[in-house]
Order: sequence, then structure tokens, then C-alpha cells
Amino acid sequence: MAVALHAEWTKWRTLPGQAWVILGIIAVTIGVSYAAIATQHCPAVGGCISDPVKQSLVGVEAGQAVVAILAVLTVTGEYATGMIRVTFTAMPRRLLVLTAKTSVVLALVLAVGAVSVLGCVLAGRLILPGHGFTLANGYAAYSPGSSTLLRAACGAVLYLVLIALMSIGVATAVRESAVAIGVVLGLLYLFPILLLVVSNTTWHRHLEQIAPMIAGLDIISTTDLKSLPLTPWQGLGVMAAWAAGCLLLGGALLRLRDA
Repeated sequence: MAVALHAEWTKWRTLPGQAWVILGIIAVTIGVSYAAIATQHCPAVGGCISDPVKQSLVGVEAGQAVVAILAVLTVTGEYATGMIRVTFTAMPRRLLVLTAKTSVVLALVLAVGAVSVLGCVLAGRLILPGHGFTLANGYAAYSPGSSTLLRAACGAVLYLVLIALMSIGVATAVRESAVAIGVVLGLLYLFPILLLVVSNTTWHRHLEQIAPMIAGLDIISTTDLKSLPLTPWQGLGVMAAWAAGCLLLGGALLRLRDA
């Protein structure tokens, strides 16, 4: 396993443009969150956003797309160049190769996700109190030591990790970069589009409960939790189920098909 991990890490870090993808995840996540909270002002009680913590982590919704691209390209890059045949010749145990690729991507996304989410939290801590989101206006103190803030921040990092897992599974099954990215983004953003046209309240709630992005991002909610279709951790569990399903499908197809 150590040899496979070293090989996958070497392949990943020697590919051109990888540093820009990492910087892109951080910049997009923090930048979108900063833009979202910088425009929010709450001069008096009422009439303001109800969940400042969720607002400060809204950049995760944008950063997930770059995370998906990073994970997909880690798998499909070798298929595009034909180097995957060399990899499987040197390491015939295909699931071991997939495990090594997954481990490298997860370590990267965990580190980059933590930096990105920390940047979002710090931006919220510095900006929101000065924009009226204070105890005097009915908002809890935006403290990094708050249990709800810690849960939302840690959950956001785990959500990005699960996005990477789902993307690796899809990429392993599809093998084409553009198609795999399209499938992942479709799984994430198709359900919110469907919710715009579904008027039946029962079906609307069921769609919210099974949608990977909508359910998964329940983890960053900190107020009015009873109105959510699922609890925050249940929602993240739905996202984990999607990721596990995609990985199992990708792993099964990897073993059954030729390189």
C-alpha cells in the first residue's frame, strides 16, 4: 500500500496546474463567502438573514465544483493519456490503485477544505459583528468556540471530502473527464432545479431529503433546525450514502472492465 500511495502522490504532484486547482478551491470558497457576508447588514432587530453562520459558509456551495474537478481529473487524467495501462501493469491490483488514488485526494481535500472553511469562519467573525449581527440585535455571539459553529465548520469540511469521494466514484465509472464532471455537477445541481418546478409539498420534501447537495449542506445550518427536512447529521449521512454508492459502482466497474 505504501508503494501505491507514493506512486499516486508522485503522479499527482508532478502534473501541471495542480497547484492552481488547489488555490482555486481556496479562492472560490473564501471569495464567495466574503462576498455573501460583506453585503449583509442588520441595523435593527428583524429583517435580516436568520443564519449568519450558514451565510458565512455559503462559499462551500461554489468550492465543491472545483473539488469535484480536482477529484475527477485525478482519475481520468491517466485514462486520457493511456498511462492507466502502465499503472495497472505495474500494479495489477486495481482496487489497491483506486484506494491509493482516493487516499491522496482525500488527504488533499481534507487539508484544503480545512483551510478554506477556516477562512470563511474568520471572515464571518471579522465582518458580521460590525454589520449588526450582535447580541443586541438578537444574534448569538459569532464565536469559534460555539458548538454549533464548530459542527457547521467541521461538517462543511466533511461535506467537501464526500464530494471528492463521489467524484472519484463517478470518474472511475465513466473514465471521461468532461462526462464525469458533468455527471457530478448534474447530481449536485439537478435536484435544486427540480424543486423549482415541483409544487407538491410531499414530493418537494422527499426530494430535499434525497438530494445530495441539499441534504448534505444541512450540516452548515445552525438555526431553525426543526424546519429542515432532515437533521444536519442525517443530511450529511445522505451525502455519504451517495458517495459510497458512486464509489462502489466505480470499484465494481473497474474490476469488470478492461483498462
